[in-house]
Amino acid sequence: MPLILPEEEVRALISIPDLVPLMERTLGQFSAGEVDQPLRSVLGIGPDRSFCGVMAAALHDPAAVGTKLITIVDRNHDRGLPSHLATVVLLDPETGALIALLGGRYITEARTPAVSAMAARHLAVPGRQSLALLGSGVQARSHFEAFSRTLEVETARVWSPNASHRERFVETAAASSGVSITAASSAEEAVREATLVVLATSSAVPVVDSAWVADGAHVTSVGAPVPDQREIDPRLVARARVIVDSRAAALAESGDIVQGIAEGRFEATQIAGEIGEVVNGTCQGRTSPSEVTLFKSLGMAVEDIAAAHLAYTRAREQGRGQEVEL
Repeated sequence: MPLILPEEEVRALISIPDLVPLMERTLGQFSAGEVDQPLRSVLGIGPDRSFCGVMAAALHDPAAVGTKLITIVDRNHDRGLPSHLATVVLLDPETGALIALLGGRYITEARTPAVSAMAARHLAVPGRQSLALLGSGVQARSHFEAFSRTLEVETARVWSPNASHRERFVETAAASSGVSITAASSAEEAVREATLVVLATSSAVPVVDSAWVADGAHVTSVGAPVPDQREIDPRLVARARVIVDSRAAALAESGDIVQGIAEGRFEATQIAGEIGEVVNGTCQGRTSPSEVTLFKSLGMAVEDIAAAHLAYTRAREQGRGQEVEL
């Protein structure tokens, strides 16, 4: 019978540190052509054109197949609900039968920073790090956790437009880590001299200027997931060595890439490679200590299905979740 795993069960079964090596293996398989994944289908919902995405993938090692259904409804904050909601459907790869329904919000929350941290380990200059975070929402919090737990982060500065949000972020983060973290009064103050820069915003326009980013820094961008949004100064994209999760997705969906190409600022060849190619050794990551590297992450179905399959496997082993007859 299918297993139901609500959010709290999924959160108890997998963690960000669990997912870092899993995402490394999965994205290596993706770039080697060892998984099947079409581009996600996207629908606009209602008059405010809220986002609905359908993300399907099939992995072969381990065998897993499924789909994530994700919605982004900004007005949900007024309703006391998260803006991002998701459900993952897992199917039996042998029979096609439904085997599990999982709350997908935590999977998105955890696998995204796990991929970012894994990419930073491959692309950032090794050693002690100073982190700049632009954003104070769920992804900013989860990226702080991922980077502080997997990289040598000594100091961090966070900025978001709402002063109370960033102060609350600092208070919570300081209590749960050994990192010295402060709130910045501006995005520029946060970014200047940082060795790691994370952009986790809902902005539709650039929030970082290329001039603020130091030589040798590594930049991670997880916002602006659609062609009509961008969060990066296009001069920074043109300046950096750009690595993406999926070349096909970046050229179709990333406003930071798509708009820059349309404006003639750079060509599609500005994408040096996929992070899975870096993992596999078929593409060089950083080429010099002074180079700025940029990882543009859109999030992929293979990440969701790999994470959901791990949660499902552990649930079966531990006797967690609720079986239902449909």
